[in-house]
Amino acid sequence: PDPPPGRRGGGDPQVAALREAGTRFVTVAAPAHDLHVSQVLRTSLDENLMMLSQTVRHLVAEGRRVIVDAEHYFDGFVRNPAYALEVVRTAAEAGARTVVLCDTNGGMLPDWIGDAISGAASLGVDLGVQCHNDSGCAVANSLAALGAGAVHVQGAVNGYGERAGSTDLTTLIPDLQLKYGWPVVTSEQLSGLTHAARAIGEITAQPVAPRQPYVGESAFAHRGGLRAAAVKVNNDLYQHVDPRSVGNDMRMLISDMAGRANIQVKGAQLGLDLADRATAGEVAEAVREREARGYAYEAADASFELLVKRMRGELAARPFTVVGWWVLTEQQGDDPDAEAPTEAVVRLLADGSYRVCAGEGSGPVNALDQALRRALGGVYPQVRSYELVDYRVRLLGAVRGTDATVRARIDTACGGLTWTTVGVGENVIEASWEALVEAFLYGLVKGYGSTAPHAL
Repeated sequence: PDPPPGRRGGGDPQVAALREAGTRFVTVAAPAHDLHVSQVLRTSLDENLMMLSQTVRHLVAEGRRVIVDAEHYFDGFVRNPAYALEVVRTAAEAGARTVVLCDTNGGMLPDWIGDAISGAASLGVDLGVQCHNDSGCAVANSLAALGAGAVHVQGAVNGYGERAGSTDLTTLIPDLQLKYGWPVVTSEQLSGLTHAARAIGEITAQPVAPRQPYVGESAFAHRGGLRAAAVKVNNDLYQHVDPRSVGNDMRMLISDMAGRANIQVKGAQLGLDLADRATAGEVAEAVREREARGYAYEAADASFELLVKRMRGELAARPFTVVGWWVLTEQQGDDPDAEAPTEAVVRLLADGSYRVCAGEGSGPVNALDQALRRALGGVYPQVRSYELVDYRVRLLGAVRGTDATVRARIDTACGGLTWTTVGVGENVIEASWEALVEAFLYGLVKGYGSTAPHAL
Protein backbone atom coordinates (compact mmCIF):
# COMPACT_ATOMS: atom_id res chain seq x y z
CA PRO A 1 0.00 0.00 0.00
CA ASP A 2 1.03 3.60 -0.59
CA PRO A 3 2.33 5.55 2.41
CA PRO A 4 -0.05 8.19 3.83
CA PRO A 5 -0.07 11.57 2.03
CA GLY A 6 2.80 13.78 3.09
CA ARG A 7 4.92 10.85 4.25
CA ARG A 8 6.96 10.45 1.07
CA GLY A 9 10.37 12.09 0.69
CA GLY A 10 10.73 15.19 2.87
CA GLY A 11 7.33 14.62 4.50
CA ASP A 12 8.51 11.45 6.23
CA PRO A 13 9.46 12.21 9.87
CA GLN A 14 12.51 9.95 9.70
CA VAL A 15 13.78 11.71 6.58
CA ALA A 16 13.07 15.05 8.24
CA ALA A 17 15.15 13.97 11.24
CA LEU A 18 18.05 13.11 8.94
CA ARG A 19 17.76 16.48 7.25
CA GLU A 20 17.58 18.39 10.52
CA ALA A 21 20.63 16.61 11.94
CA GLY A 22 22.72 18.95 9.82
CA THR A 23 25.34 16.39 8.83
CA ARG A 24 27.28 16.63 5.59
CA PHE A 25 26.67 12.98 4.69
CA VAL A 26 23.44 11.05 5.15
CA THR A 27 23.09 7.28 4.80
CA VAL A 28 19.75 5.66 4.01
CA ALA A 29 18.94 1.99 3.57
CA ALA A 30 16.86 0.47 0.80
CA PRO A 31 16.21 -3.23 0.20
CA ALA A 32 17.62 -4.61 -3.05
CA HIS A 33 16.15 -8.10 -2.54
CA ASP A 34 12.66 -8.59 -3.96
CA LEU A 35 11.63 -10.92 -1.12
CA HIS A 36 12.65 -8.33 1.48
CA VAL A 37 10.47 -5.77 -0.28
CA SER A 38 7.41 -8.00 -0.56
CA GLN A 39 7.65 -9.94 2.71
CA VAL A 40 9.20 -7.47 5.16
CA LEU A 41 8.22 -4.03 3.85
CA ARG A 42 5.03 -5.54 2.42
CA THR A 43 4.93 -3.16 -0.48
CA SER A 44 5.36 -3.42 -4.23
CA LEU A 45 8.68 -3.45 -6.02
CA ASP A 46 7.81 -0.23 -7.84
CA GLU A 47 6.78 1.53 -4.63
CA ASN A 48 10.12 0.61 -3.06
CA LEU A 49 11.91 2.25 -5.99
CA MET A 50 9.67 5.33 -5.78
CA MET A 51 10.29 5.82 -2.05
CA LEU A 52 14.03 5.43 -2.58
CA SER A 53 14.08 7.95 -5.42
CA GLN A 54 12.02 10.56 -3.58
CA THR A 55 14.05 10.25 -0.38
CA VAL A 56 17.41 10.58 -2.12
CA ARG A 57 16.26 13.47 -4.34
CA HIS A 58 14.92 15.38 -1.33
CA LEU A 59 18.14 14.98 0.68
CA VAL A 60 20.32 15.89 -2.30
CA ALA A 61 18.19 18.99 -2.89
CA GLU A 62 18.82 19.92 0.75
CA GLY A 63 22.57 19.85 0.08
CA ARG A 64 23.32 16.47 1.62
CA ARG A 65 25.73 13.92 0.19
CA VAL A 66 23.75 10.71 0.20
CA ILE A 67 25.02 7.16 0.65
CA VAL A 68 22.51 4.39 -0.03
CA ASP A 69 22.95 1.01 1.64
CA ALA A 70 21.44 -1.53 -0.75
CA GLU A 71 20.37 -4.12 1.82
CA HIS A 72 20.56 -7.80 0.85
CA TYR A 73 22.03 -6.79 -2.52
CA PHE A 74 24.10 -9.91 -3.07
CA ASP A 75 21.31 -12.36 -2.22
CA GLY A 76 18.96 -10.22 -4.27
CA PHE A 77 21.37 -10.31 -7.21
CA VAL A 78 21.39 -14.13 -7.08
CA ARG A 79 17.59 -14.38 -7.00
CA ASN A 80 16.53 -11.42 -9.14
CA PRO A 81 19.54 -9.61 -10.61
CA ALA A 82 17.45 -7.25 -12.72
CA TYR A 83 15.67 -5.82 -9.68
CA ALA A 84 18.81 -5.62 -7.54
CA LEU A 85 20.49 -3.60 -10.30
CA GLU A 86 17.40 -1.42 -10.71
CA VAL A 87 17.68 -0.40 -7.05
CA VAL A 88 21.27 0.70 -7.66
CA ARG A 89 20.28 2.53 -10.86
CA THR A 90 17.41 4.33 -9.12
CA ALA A 91 19.69 5.54 -6.33
CA ALA A 92 22.29 6.71 -8.85
CA GLU A 93 19.78 8.60 -10.99
CA ALA A 94 18.34 10.27 -7.89
CA GLY A 95 21.76 11.68 -7.06
CA ALA A 96 23.25 9.27 -4.53
CA ARG A 97 26.98 9.77 -4.14
CA THR A 98 27.72 6.12 -3.28
CA VAL A 99 25.67 2.93 -3.30
CA VAL A 100 26.89 0.35 -0.80
CA LEU A 101 26.19 -3.25 -1.79
CA CYS A 102 25.40 -5.18 1.38
CA ASP A 103 26.00 -8.82 2.21
CA THR A 104 23.45 -8.48 4.97
CA ASN A 105 23.37 -12.07 6.19
CA GLY A 106 27.11 -12.61 5.73
CA GLY A 107 26.76 -15.66 3.54
CA MET A 108 28.79 -14.63 0.49
CA LEU A 109 32.20 -16.06 -0.46
CA PRO A 110 34.98 -14.17 -2.27
CA ASP A 111 34.49 -16.01 -5.57
CA TRP A 112 30.85 -14.90 -5.67
CA ILE A 113 31.49 -11.20 -5.10
CA GLY A 114 33.02 -10.18 -8.43
CA ASP A 115 30.05 -10.75 -10.75
CA ALA A 116 27.65 -8.92 -8.45
CA ILE A 117 29.99 -5.93 -8.26
CA SER A 118 30.77 -5.91 -11.97
CA GLY A 119 27.08 -5.99 -12.83
CA ALA A 120 26.57 -2.64 -11.12
CA ALA A 121 29.84 -1.04 -12.20
CA SER A 122 28.35 0.57 -15.33
CA LEU A 123 25.52 2.38 -13.54
CA GLY A 124 27.41 5.63 -13.04
CA VAL A 125 27.81 5.72 -9.27
CA ASP A 126 30.62 4.91 -6.84
CA LEU A 127 30.13 1.46 -5.35
CA GLY A 128 30.84 0.40 -1.81
CA VAL A 129 30.52 -2.85 0.06
CA GLN A 130 29.29 -3.87 3.49
CA CYS A 131 30.19 -7.42 4.51
CA HIS A 132 29.25 -9.42 7.57
CA ASN A 133 31.40 -12.23 8.87
CA ASP A 134 28.90 -15.08 9.22
CA SER A 135 30.88 -17.20 6.74
CA GLY A 136 34.22 -16.00 8.12
CA CYS A 137 34.92 -14.08 4.92
CA ALA A 138 34.09 -10.43 5.69
CA VAL A 139 37.62 -9.15 5.12
CA ALA A 140 38.23 -11.45 2.15
CA ASN A 141 34.93 -10.41 0.58
CA SER A 142 35.78 -6.74 1.08
CA LEU A 143 39.14 -7.24 -0.63
CA ALA A 144 37.42 -9.08 -3.49
CA ALA A 145 34.92 -6.24 -3.85
CA LEU A 146 37.67 -3.64 -4.01
CA GLY A 147 39.42 -5.74 -6.62
CA ALA A 148 36.21 -5.81 -8.67
CA GLY A 149 35.81 -2.04 -8.66
CA ALA A 150 34.32 -0.98 -5.31
CA VAL A 151 35.85 2.18 -3.81
CA HIS A 152 34.17 2.29 -0.40
CA VAL A 153 34.14 -0.24 2.45
CA GLN A 154 32.03 -0.22 5.58
CA GLY A 155 33.36 -2.03 8.63
CA ALA A 156 34.24 -1.61 12.29
CA VAL A 157 37.34 -1.54 14.42
CA ASN A 158 37.90 -5.05 15.81
CA GLY A 159 35.11 -6.34 13.56
CA TYR A 160 32.32 -5.38 15.95
CA GLY A 161 28.86 -6.08 14.59
CA GLU A 162 25.77 -8.19 14.87
CA ARG A 163 25.96 -11.98 14.99
CA ALA A 164 29.49 -12.98 13.86
CA GLY A 165 30.60 -9.39 13.34
CA SER A 166 31.53 -7.29 10.34
CA THR A 167 34.63 -6.41 8.31
CA ASP A 168 37.47 -5.82 10.76
CA LEU A 169 39.12 -2.55 9.79
CA THR A 170 42.18 -3.40 11.87
CA THR A 171 42.78 -6.24 9.40
CA LEU A 172 41.53 -4.60 6.21
CA ILE A 173 43.55 -1.38 6.53
CA PRO A 174 46.98 -3.03 6.94
CA ASP A 175 46.08 -5.58 4.25
CA LEU A 176 45.47 -2.74 1.80
CA GLN A 177 48.44 -0.67 2.90
CA LEU A 178 51.11 -3.30 3.54
CA LYS A 179 50.09 -5.91 0.96
CA TYR A 180 48.67 -3.85 -1.91
CA GLY A 181 50.57 -0.64 -1.24
CA TRP A 182 47.45 1.52 -1.11
CA PRO A 183 48.01 4.76 0.87
CA VAL A 184 44.96 4.34 3.09
CA VAL A 185 46.51 6.12 6.09
CA THR A 186 49.93 7.57 6.89
CA SER A 187 52.68 5.30 8.21
CA GLU A 188 52.48 7.12 11.53
CA GLN A 189 48.76 6.50 11.76
CA LEU A 190 49.22 2.83 10.86
CA SER A 191 51.80 2.45 13.64
CA GLY A 192 49.07 3.50 16.10
CA LEU A 193 46.68 0.76 14.94
CA THR A 194 47.34 -1.69 17.77
CA HIS A 195 47.00 1.00 20.42
CA ALA A 196 43.75 2.23 18.89
CA ALA A 197 42.29 -1.28 18.64
CA ARG A 198 43.12 -2.10 22.24
CA ALA A 199 41.96 1.27 23.57
CA ILE A 200 38.61 0.85 21.82
CA GLY A 201 38.44 -2.70 23.18
CA GLU A 202 38.82 -1.34 26.71
CA ILE A 203 36.20 1.38 26.17
CA THR A 204 33.66 -1.07 24.76
CA ALA A 205 34.50 -3.88 27.22
CA GLN A 206 35.03 -6.07 24.12
CA PRO A 207 38.80 -6.63 24.23
CA VAL A 208 40.94 -7.46 21.24
CA ALA A 209 41.06 -11.21 20.66
CA PRO A 210 44.57 -12.58 21.33
CA ARG A 211 44.73 -14.13 17.86
CA GLN A 212 43.30 -11.13 16.02
CA PRO A 213 45.47 -10.45 12.94
CA TYR A 214 47.97 -7.62 13.20
CA VAL A 215 46.78 -6.21 16.56
CA GLY A 216 46.27 -9.29 18.78
CA GLU A 217 48.81 -10.05 21.47
CA SER A 218 49.53 -13.40 19.79
CA ALA A 219 49.69 -12.03 16.23
CA PHE A 220 53.49 -12.04 16.34
CA ALA A 221 54.05 -14.61 19.11
CA HIS A 222 56.39 -17.59 18.78
CA ARG A 223 56.84 -20.56 21.08
CA GLY A 224 58.25 -23.63 19.29
CA GLY A 225 61.96 -24.30 19.82
CA LEU A 226 62.90 -24.76 16.15
CA ARG A 227 60.75 -21.84 15.09
CA ALA A 228 62.23 -19.65 17.78
CA ALA A 229 65.69 -20.50 16.52
CA ALA A 230 64.62 -19.55 12.99
CA VAL A 231 63.06 -16.28 14.17
CA LYS A 232 66.29 -15.46 15.96
CA VAL A 233 68.12 -15.73 12.61
CA ASN A 234 65.48 -14.06 10.39
CA ASN A 235 62.20 -12.65 11.68
CA ASP A 236 60.64 -12.70 8.21
CA LEU A 237 60.57 -16.49 8.17
CA TYR A 238 57.59 -16.51 10.56
CA GLN A 239 56.38 -12.89 10.46
CA HIS A 240 54.62 -11.66 7.33
CA VAL A 241 55.14 -7.97 8.24
CA ASP A 242 57.20 -5.99 10.72
CA PRO A 243 55.08 -5.86 13.92
CA ARG A 244 56.22 -2.29 14.50
CA SER A 245 54.49 -1.16 11.31
CA VAL A 246 51.14 -1.65 13.08
CA GLY A 247 52.38 -0.75 16.55
CA ASN A 248 52.59 -4.34 17.80
CA ASP A 249 55.55 -6.30 19.16
CA MET A 250 57.08 -9.69 18.58
CA ARG A 251 56.54 -11.91 21.60
CA MET A 252 58.62 -14.93 22.46
CA LEU A 253 56.40 -17.22 24.51
CA ILE A 254 58.00 -19.05 27.38
CA SER A 255 56.52 -22.51 27.91
CA ASP A 256 57.50 -26.13 28.37
CA MET A 257 58.29 -26.15 24.64
CA ALA A 258 60.85 -23.39 25.08
CA GLY A 259 64.43 -24.10 24.13
CA ARG A 260 67.52 -22.00 24.56
CA ALA A 261 66.65 -19.83 21.56
CA ASN A 262 63.26 -18.90 23.03
CA ILE A 263 64.86 -18.04 26.35
CA GLN A 264 67.61 -15.97 24.77
CA VAL A 265 65.24 -13.95 22.57
CA LYS A 266 62.79 -13.40 25.43
CA GLY A 267 65.65 -12.39 27.70
CA ALA A 268 66.83 -9.82 25.17
CA GLN A 269 63.30 -8.40 24.94
CA LEU A 270 63.19 -8.00 28.73
CA GLY A 271 66.71 -6.62 29.00
CA LEU A 272 68.12 -9.80 30.56
CA ASP A 273 71.49 -11.09 29.42
CA LEU A 274 70.91 -14.76 28.64
CA ALA A 275 73.36 -15.06 25.77
CA ASP A 276 75.30 -17.75 27.62
CA ARG A 277 74.04 -21.11 26.33
CA ALA A 278 74.45 -22.88 29.66
CA THR A 279 72.49 -20.23 31.55
CA ALA A 280 69.76 -20.17 28.93
CA GLY A 281 69.53 -23.96 29.13
CA GLU A 282 69.17 -23.86 32.92
CA VAL A 283 66.38 -21.31 32.67
CA ALA A 284 64.61 -23.40 30.02
CA GLU A 285 64.79 -26.45 32.27
CA ALA A 286 63.43 -24.45 35.22
CA VAL A 287 60.53 -23.24 33.09
CA ARG A 288 59.70 -26.80 32.01
CA GLU A 289 59.82 -28.02 35.62
CA ARG A 290 57.57 -25.23 36.89
CA GLU A 291 55.09 -25.53 34.03
CA ALA A 292 54.76 -29.22 34.89
CA ARG A 293 53.52 -27.99 38.28
CA GLY A 294 50.95 -25.68 36.71
CA TYR A 295 52.76 -22.40 36.08
CA ALA A 296 52.35 -20.70 32.70
CA TYR A 297 54.74 -17.96 31.61
CA GLU A 298 53.39 -17.36 28.10
CA ALA A 299 51.55 -14.22 29.22
CA ALA A 300 53.34 -13.57 32.51
CA ASP A 301 56.57 -11.80 31.59
CA ALA A 302 56.90 -10.24 35.04
CA SER A 303 56.95 -13.63 36.78
CA PHE A 304 59.40 -14.96 34.20
CA GLU A 305 61.76 -12.03 34.80
CA LEU A 306 61.57 -12.59 38.57
CA LEU A 307 62.32 -16.29 38.03
CA VAL A 308 65.47 -15.44 36.08
CA LYS A 309 66.57 -12.91 38.69
CA ARG A 310 66.10 -15.48 41.46
CA MET A 311 68.15 -18.06 39.59
CA ARG A 312 70.95 -15.54 39.15
CA GLY A 313 70.85 -14.51 42.81
CA GLU A 314 69.64 -10.99 42.04
CA LEU A 315 66.78 -11.08 44.56
CA ALA A 316 68.89 -11.90 47.62
CA ALA A 317 68.22 -8.41 49.02
CA ARG A 318 64.58 -8.30 47.97
CA PRO A 319 62.54 -5.26 49.07
CA PHE A 320 60.30 -7.33 51.36
CA THR A 321 59.90 -10.83 52.72
CA VAL A 322 56.57 -12.33 53.74
CA VAL A 323 56.62 -13.83 57.23
CA GLY A 324 53.06 -15.09 57.26
CA TRP A 325 49.45 -14.37 56.43
CA TRP A 326 45.95 -15.56 57.16
CA VAL A 327 42.43 -14.97 55.85
CA LEU A 328 39.12 -15.30 57.68
CA THR A 329 35.71 -15.23 56.02
CA GLU A 330 32.70 -15.23 58.31
CA GLN A 331 29.41 -16.51 56.93
CA GLN A 332 26.48 -15.72 59.21
CA GLY A 333 23.41 -17.90 58.84
CA ASP A 334 22.57 -19.99 55.81
CA ASP A 335 21.51 -17.19 53.46
CA PRO A 336 23.81 -17.46 50.40
CA ASP A 337 23.08 -13.82 49.53
CA ALA A 338 24.08 -12.49 52.95
CA GLU A 339 27.28 -10.45 53.10
CA ALA A 340 30.28 -12.47 54.23
CA PRO A 341 32.94 -9.98 55.36
CA THR A 342 36.52 -11.13 54.82
CA GLU A 343 39.51 -10.12 56.92
CA ALA A 344 43.17 -10.73 56.15
CA VAL A 345 46.35 -10.17 58.14
CA VAL A 346 49.81 -9.95 56.57
CA ARG A 347 53.12 -10.10 58.44
CA LEU A 348 56.29 -9.13 56.61
CA LEU A 349 59.76 -7.63 56.80
CA ALA A 350 60.24 -4.53 54.65
CA ASP A 351 63.47 -2.55 54.55
CA GLY A 352 64.48 -3.86 57.97
CA SER A 353 61.16 -3.20 59.73
CA TYR A 354 58.66 -5.80 60.90
CA ARG A 355 55.13 -4.89 59.91
CA VAL A 356 51.74 -6.43 60.67
CA CYS A 357 48.70 -5.03 58.88
CA ALA A 358 45.09 -6.09 58.43
CA GLY A 359 42.74 -5.55 55.55
CA GLU A 360 39.05 -6.03 54.83
CA GLY A 361 37.56 -6.75 51.46
CA SER A 362 34.72 -8.19 49.45
CA GLY A 363 36.56 -11.51 49.25
CA PRO A 364 39.83 -13.20 50.25
CA VAL A 365 41.89 -11.81 47.37
CA ASN A 366 40.61 -8.27 47.86
CA ALA A 367 41.26 -8.47 51.61
CA LEU A 368 44.80 -9.79 51.06
CA ASP A 369 45.44 -7.04 48.52
CA GLN A 370 44.36 -4.40 51.04
CA ALA A 371 46.46 -5.89 53.85
CA LEU A 372 49.58 -6.26 51.70
CA ARG A 373 49.15 -2.76 50.29
CA ARG A 374 48.95 -1.30 53.83
CA ALA A 375 51.89 -3.30 55.10
CA LEU A 376 54.11 -2.16 52.24
CA GLY A 377 52.70 1.34 51.92
CA GLY A 378 54.32 2.57 55.13
CA VAL A 379 57.76 1.75 53.73
CA TYR A 380 57.19 1.98 49.98
CA PRO A 381 54.42 4.56 49.41
CA GLN A 382 54.59 4.01 45.65
CA VAL A 383 52.66 0.74 46.00
CA ARG A 384 49.54 2.80 46.66
CA SER A 385 49.57 3.67 42.96
CA TYR A 386 49.62 0.00 41.91
CA GLU A 387 46.21 -0.99 40.61
CA LEU A 388 44.96 -4.54 40.16
CA VAL A 389 43.25 -4.29 36.76
CA ASP A 390 42.52 -7.92 35.90
CA TYR A 391 42.35 -11.20 37.76
CA ARG A 392 41.85 -14.66 36.27
CA VAL A 393 41.71 -18.08 37.85
CA ARG A 394 41.92 -21.46 36.16
CA LEU A 395 41.37 -24.90 37.63
CA LEU A 396 44.10 -27.34 36.57
CA GLY A 397 44.40 -31.10 36.81
CA ALA A 398 41.09 -32.61 37.86
CA VAL A 399 38.10 -31.08 36.16
CA ARG A 400 36.03 -31.54 39.30
CA GLY A 401 36.98 -31.87 42.90
CA THR A 402 38.52 -29.77 45.62
CA ASP A 403 42.04 -31.21 45.36
CA ALA A 404 42.82 -29.83 41.91
CA THR A 405 45.67 -27.36 41.36
CA VAL A 406 44.67 -23.75 40.77
CA ARG A 407 46.49 -21.14 38.68
CA ALA A 408 45.87 -17.43 39.17
CA ARG A 409 47.00 -14.62 36.92
CA ILE A 410 46.98 -10.95 37.92
CA ASP A 411 47.44 -7.85 35.76
CA THR A 412 48.72 -4.81 37.64
CA ALA A 413 49.02 -1.27 36.29
CA CYS A 414 50.89 1.87 37.28
CA GLY A 415 51.59 5.02 35.31
CA GLY A 416 50.52 3.60 31.96
CA LEU A 417 52.52 0.37 32.45
CA THR A 418 50.93 -3.04 32.94
CA TRP A 419 52.61 -6.25 34.09
CA THR A 420 51.35 -9.80 34.57
CA THR A 421 52.23 -12.29 37.28
CA VAL A 422 51.21 -15.87 37.89
CA GLY A 423 50.73 -18.01 40.98
CA VAL A 424 49.91 -21.68 41.57
CA GLY A 425 48.49 -23.32 44.67
CA GLU A 426 46.22 -26.00 46.05
CA ASN A 427 43.37 -23.49 46.23
CA VAL A 428 42.34 -20.14 44.82
CA ILE A 429 43.60 -18.16 47.82
CA GLU A 430 47.12 -19.66 47.77
CA ALA A 431 47.50 -19.21 44.02
CA SER A 432 46.16 -15.67 44.12
CA TRP A 433 48.41 -14.73 47.04
CA GLU A 434 51.53 -15.83 45.16
CA ALA A 435 50.52 -13.85 42.05
CA LEU A 436 49.74 -10.83 44.23
CA VAL A 437 53.10 -10.92 46.04
CA GLU A 438 54.89 -11.30 42.71
CA ALA A 439 53.01 -8.27 41.35
CA PHE A 440 54.12 -5.97 44.19
CA LEU A 441 57.64 -7.39 44.20
CA TYR A 442 58.05 -6.82 40.47
CA GLY A 443 56.75 -3.26 40.68
CA LEU A 444 59.22 -2.42 43.44
CA VAL A 445 62.16 -4.11 41.71
CA LYS A 446 61.43 -2.17 38.52
CA GLY A 447 60.91 1.09 40.38
CA TYR A 448 57.38 1.63 39.13
CA GLY A 449 55.69 4.54 40.84
CA SER A 450 59.01 5.99 42.02
CA THR A 451 62.09 7.57 40.50
CA ALA A 452 64.36 4.55 40.85
CA PRO A 453 64.11 0.77 41.30
CA HIS A 454 64.71 -0.83 44.66
CA ALA A 455 68.42 -1.39 45.16
CA LEU A 456 69.16 -5.10 45.12
